Amino acid sequence: MQAVRIHQTGGPEVLTLESNVPLPQPGAGEVQFKVEATGVNFIETYQRTGLYKVPLPFIPGSEAAGVVSAVGEGVTSLSVGDRIATASGKGGYAQYATAPAGKCSLVPASLSTHTAAAAMLQGMTAHYLSHSTFELKPGHVALVHAAAGGTGQLLVQMAKLLGATVIGTVSSQAKAQVAKEAGADHVILYTVTPDFDEEVKKIVPGGVHVVYDSVGKTTYEKSIKSLRPRGHLVTFGQSSGAIPPFDLLALSAGSFTITRPIMNHYVADEAEFQWRSKDVLGWIAEGKLKVTVSKEFPLEKAGEAHEAIQSRDNAGKILLIPPPL
Repeated sequence: MQAVRIHQTGGPEVLTLESNVPLPQPGAGEVQFKVEATGVNFIETYQRTGLYKVPLPFIPGSEAAGVVSAVGEGVTSLSVGDRIATASGKGGYAQYATAPAGKCSLVPASLSTHTAAAAMLQGMTAHYLSHSTFELKPGHVALVHAAAGGTGQLLVQMAKLLGATVIGTVSSQAKAQVAKEAGADHVILYTVTPDFDEEVKKIVPGGVHVVYDSVGKTTYEKSIKSLRPRGHLVTFGQSSGAIPPFDLLALSAGSFTITRPIMNHYVADEAEFQWRSKDVLGWIAEGKLKVTVSKEFPLEKAGEAHEAIQSRDNAGKILLIPPPL
C-alpha cells in the first residue's frame, strides 16, 4: 500500500510518501480498515517536529474513517464491510490502517465517511470539553478561542445546544462570520482588539465562567483575566506555542482553576467512547451539528496539509484522501 512515513523529525518536507508499504495486520481486539478519509490534526504536527516523541519511522494519523477489511481475534462487534470512524487509529496517513474495535463507531447511513472522519476527534473533543471538563448549563458564559476552527465551531454549537452564552475570538472578518453562523453570541477580532480580556469584560463585566483555550502561549494570560471569580481555564491546545511556566499564585486573583485535558482520559473505556462518538455522529446525522470540511488533500500532499493547518488561516477541517488500492 501507499503510506506517508516520518523517518526523522522536522518540517513538512519530512512527510514522505512511500509505496509498497506492508499492510498493517489487526491484532487481537483490532480491525483493519480501508481508509477513505483521514483527519489532519495539530498533534501530528507536534509528532512531526519532535515536540511529541514517537518511535521512528512512524505513520501518523489517528482519526480516520473507512470500511472494515479484516477483523482480529476476538472481535465480534464489527464485521468486514462495516463503515466505521475512529479517533484512535494507527497509521491513518495510508490506504489501510488499524484501530481497536472498541474505539470504532459505526457511521450512520446518511453520513459520508469523509464527514465522519472530519467529526471524530474534534467532535469528541468538543463533547468532553462541554459535557465533562466543564459541564456547561443554561446561564453559563463561555469564551471560546479559535471559534472558527474545526473544534471551535463544534464547541460553539454544542455550547449553544446546552444553553450557554458564547463569546468567540477569531482573527478575521471572514472567520467572524463563520463563528456567528456556528451560533456565537458575541465575536471578538483579536487582530483588531488584541486586549480581548477587556472586550470580554465589556460584554460580561463579571467575567466568564470558563475559557476554552486551544491557542496557548499568546492567550493564556488574558484568558485568566477574562474569568469571573472561581472561573475555569481549560487549555487544550497550543497552536501559538506551549504555555511557559508561571506562578500559580496568579490564580489566586480569583480562585481560578486551570486544567489541561486530553482525549484519552475522556474516552477511557468503550462505553464512554461510544457515548461521545454516537452523540456526535448522531447529532450531525440529525442536522443538530454542522461539520465544515475546508480542504481535502491527496495523500501525497500531506506536507501541504500540515502547512495549511499550521497557517491558522484555516476555518474548518482538513482531510487527507488516499488513492484507492
